[in-house]
Amino acid sequence: MKNKTSQNNAYQACLDKIYKLGRFGIKLELDTILNILQRLNNPQKNYRIIHVAGTNGKGSTATYIASILQKAGFKTGIYTSPHLVDFNERIAINGEHISNDQVVKAYEAVNAADIGERKATFFEIATAMGFYHFSKENVDWAVIETGMGGRFDATNVITPQVSVITNLSIEHTDYLGNTIQDLAKEKGGIIKPDIPVVTGVFQPSGLDVLKQIANERSSELFIYKKDFSARKDPNKNTYTYTGLKNSFNKLIKPLPGDHQKENLSLALAACELVFEKLKTSDKRYNLNQALVCEGLSIAKWPGRLEHVMKKPLVILDGAHNLHAAKVLGKYLSSHLDGRKLTLVLGILDDKPYEKMLESLVPCAQNFIITKAKIDRSLEPSVLKQAVQRLTHSPVTIIEDVKEAVTHAIKTSNENDAVCIAGSLYVAGEAKEKFNQAKFNQEKLNHDLDH
Repeated sequence: MKNKTSQNNAYQACLDKIYKLGRFGIKLELDTILNILQRLNNPQKNYRIIHVAGTNGKGSTATYIASILQKAGFKTGIYTSPHLVDFNERIAINGEHISNDQVVKAYEAVNAADIGERKATFFEIATAMGFYHFSKENVDWAVIETGMGGRFDATNVITPQVSVITNLSIEHTDYLGNTIQDLAKEKGGIIKPDIPVVTGVFQPSGLDVLKQIANERSSELFIYKKDFSARKDPNKNTYTYTGLKNSFNKLIKPLPGDHQKENLSLALAACELVFEKLKTSDKRYNLNQALVCEGLSIAKWPGRLEHVMKKPLVILDGAHNLHAAKVLGKYLSSHLDGRKLTLVLGILDDKPYEKMLESLVPCAQNFIITKAKIDRSLEPSVLKQAVQRLTHSPVTIIEDVKEAVTHAIKTSNENDAVCIAGSLYVAGEAKEKFNQAKFNQEKLNHDLDH
């Protein structure tokens, strides 16, 4: 027991140190992490990599790819951000999160290598920990999601087998610029010489930039709806993928929302390129219908249109930017079958919250404004006023996210719906509540009643 307590204390102390690094903010340069990795003997060079950038859909696209590689028999790591509840979610191998003890070991190794002129930021440390852990565990593949950008993102020190750029939507303008062209330049920074790229970018101004970068670096560029695509099968909940060389049918999309067909397409196109390139040297590289179906069957990506209760229906979705809010609004308006909806909303102060609300407010009949435990959260009074400008429906402020969720469920009947959205931080705090209830509706209802 004493040893267990000591290990847990070490883990908590480690997390405290990592989280304190957040105050160093974002640094747009790669020298610091390159120096750390060099002192660690460049662990990121010990396995094959797929690199995923973009505004939305990065995590689900990366998850689809990692799940297919895992089912093909490869030991597969995946690095994503941000986490919803636990830091460990960021680093996983074959679907299993890094353990507390492994977090401590990875941090200690990376921290010891952080001896440059500038101390590493939170994201640089976390990224180096992921690279280090994957090397220590001898993964065959790692699927690496960028953080905010691309060109100067801490993950952009790798040479992947394939690069993926999902889509572009205006975000983080202080760092990434104010136009689609600016965003394309930053996200397109992950394109490496002679490495193929697949993309879901559709804006002509963004595509022109990506085409120029790809051409300069002799990289083949494959475009969604031009070179590969997916469509919903008529009168069915299955999809057909028409790809670069392969076609797969009757695919069951594991994550809800019609927008996922784009993420699924990007993942399958990336897998096509990987398997085609290496199948001559390894018989495991055989991307077929059975493998694709098996891979998709294990893909999970929490906090994105995630259904966490049935009565009432409770949906958890980060919806943390304008594009994601539009996708969520479209989903809610077409999938609730007339249920009365309570929307639990908390948004960060650097987001276009008024525009986001235009997509979300028309879907609901009741609103609870909340606030994630992060200093960038928009003040509930400001958000409440913005909601009230769009609706005459009731708007209540309950700042604590978990209390807001409890109130929303208690004041809904079993045929109603609750959606918790607006920020991945809000989704994470709500997710923690449902995790504590272990998704057991009886226990959750008991907790709500007492």
